[in-house]
Amino acid sequence: MKNYFKKSFGTKIRDLREDRDMSQTELASLIPMNQSNYSKIERDLQEPDLYQLKRIAEIFGVSCDDLLEIKSRPAEETRDLLFARRVADLYNAMYNRR
Repeated sequence: MKNYFKKSFGTKIRDLREDRDMSQTELASLIPMNQSNYSKIERDLQEPDLYQLKRIAEIFGVSCDDLLEIKSRPAEETRDLLFARRVADLYNAMYNRR
């Protein structure tokens, strides 16, 4: 199985499609969209709309986050980032007044 991360969106879905021995026309009909527009997505010339993105993820059994390489942060890391931001804002408010 190929590594689908660190690739362009179009390359990822092309690899997923080819791993399943599907043609562009077959996949486009499942999304549904025409093959010409689907081809543009694989070549990174066009982006799918939200509905198309969701259908592509459903067809391949992956999450939209995986396709888009969205990584969630642990809750405590998010809290730490928010705290650091508040401290920086407070510091700026105290020392950057003129």
